[in-house]
Amino acid sequence: MKTRLNRTKTNNLATGIALGLTIGTGIGAAIGAATNSIPLSISVGVACGLAIGASVGAIIDNRKN
Repeated sequence: MKTRLNRTKTNNLATGIALGLTIGTGIGAAIGAATNSIPLSISVGVACGLAIGASVGAIIDNRKN
C-alpha cells in the first residue's frame, strides 16, 4: 500500500533543515575565524544547525496542525 506524504510538512521540515545548515555554517565560520580553528568550528556549527533546523521545522509543523 502506498502512502502519500503531506507536502507542507515535508516542505517545512526541509526549509528548517536548509536554514539551520546555512546559519550553522555561517556561525561556525565566524567562530572558527576568531579561534583559528575553522574546520572544527564549521563541522560543529553545521551539526548544531542541522539539529536546530530540524527542530524548528517540526515545531512549525506542529503549530499549523
